[in-house]
Amino acid sequence: MSSLKKFLRKKNYSQIPLKLTQTDHFEISAKINGVSGRFILDTGASNTCIGIDKIDQFALASEVSEIKAAGAGATDMETLISTKNKIEIGNWKKKKLKIVLFDLVHVNQALTAHNTLPVDGIIGADVLKKAKAVIDYNKYCVYLKK
Repeated sequence: MSSLKKFLRKKNYSQIPLKLTQTDHFEISAKINGVSGRFILDTGASNTCIGIDKIDQFALASEVSEIKAAGAGATDMETLISTKNKIEIGNWKKKKLKIVLFDLVHVNQALTAHNTLPVDGIIGADVLKKAKAVIDYNKYCVYLKK
C-alpha cells in the first residue's frame, strides 16, 4: 500500500513540518505579509489569530471588530480585524486572508510556564480548510494542497 506522503504528493500537496511542543501543541512556521512567525496549529480555532502586540511586526491594517474572542480559559476578549493579508506556509500561499487580532498574553504565559517559547499567533481552521489540510500526527507534519 502506498504511503500517505506519496499519495498526497500525487494529489499536489506539499509537506510542511510541525514541531511538537512541551505542551503537546503543534507549532508551525508561516509568513504573514512576508514576515516569518511562529504559530500554533489549532484545528479548534475557527479563525487565524495574531497577538494584538504584533500589529506593526506583521504590517497589519486593523479595524474594530464586534467579534469577541474566547479560548484557553479567557472569554469575551476584545478583538480587531485585519483583512487583505498574505499568508505563506511552505509553498502554499493565500491572499486576502482575514486575521483576528487579540491579546495572546494568556496563551503565551501558559506556554512559557511549560518551558515552551511564546508564539506570534494561531493558524486556525479557516486556513486549514482553504488549504485542504491533512495532518499526519504520527510524522509531525501537515500537508497543504497547492
